[in-house]
Amino acid sequence: MCRHAAWLGAPRTLASLIHEPGQGLLRQSYAPRLQRHGMINADGFGVGWYDPARAEPVRYRRAIPLWADANLPALAQVARSGCLLAAVRSASDGMPVEESATAPFADGPWLLSHNGRVAREAVRELAGDGAPESPCDSAWVAAAVFLRRRAGLTLGAALTEVVRHAGAKDPEGRLNLLACDGGSLAATAWGDTLFLILDDGVLVASEPLDDRPGWQAVPDRSLVLASSGGVRVQPL
Repeated sequence: MCRHAAWLGAPRTLASLIHEPGQGLLRQSYAPRLQRHGMINADGFGVGWYDPARAEPVRYRRAIPLWADANLPALAQVARSGCLLAAVRSASDGMPVEESATAPFADGPWLLSHNGRVAREAVRELAGDGAPESPCDSAWVAAAVFLRRRAGLTLGAALTEVVRHAGAKDPEGRLNLLACDGGSLAATAWGDTLFLILDDGVLVASEPLDDRPGWQAVPDRSLVLASSGGVRVQPL
C-alpha cells in the first residue's frame, strides 16, 4: 500500500503536504494511522508540482524512505504551486523497488499516483500497445489512464473507466487513484480510505494530514472531481 496527497488551490509549498502538518506524509511514511495494508511506507517517495515556466510538471522521485533524503526538506520549502501531488510507497509483494516504480507517474501535463494493488493481468489489456516505465502494477494503471486521456477522455472519465474495468477483472484490487493536470484534480476511493478538506482550495489525501475539523471521508467506490469551479463527489 501507499499514502498520497494532492492540493489544488491557492499556491502553497510541498512542505504543506509533507513536513508541516502533524500527520503529513513524512509521519505517514513511518506511522500511518488509517493504513489497512502494511505498516510502513519506506519503499520510495515522489513529489510533483507545476511551474508556469514549464509545459510539463516537475517531478522528484527516490527509491529510498522519505525521511532518509536530506535534500527534500529544503526543496519542499521552496517548491510552490497551486497544484501539488506527493506520495510515499509501500511496494506490493513481488513489485520492484526502484524510482521508475514510484509515483507520481507522468505523461505530458498529467501526474498520477496509485494507492493499492491490482493484478497486472487486470490492467495490461487496458494499456494498449504501450509499455509502462516500470513493470509494477501501478505503472500499468497509469499507462491505462494516460492512454484514455490522450484519446480525449476527461481526467475523471479516464480514471473511472480504468478503475471499473480493472476492478471487475480483479475483485480484490484496491484502486485508490489520484491524478492532476495543473488545473484540475481527480481521485477515486476503491478499497481504501480517502479524505478531503476545503481550505482556500481542496486537499485530498489517503488520511487526514492533521486533526483540524472539516475533513470529510469519501465513500468507498466514489470519484472526487475538483477544479476552479468547485468540488464534487459522485459514485463510481
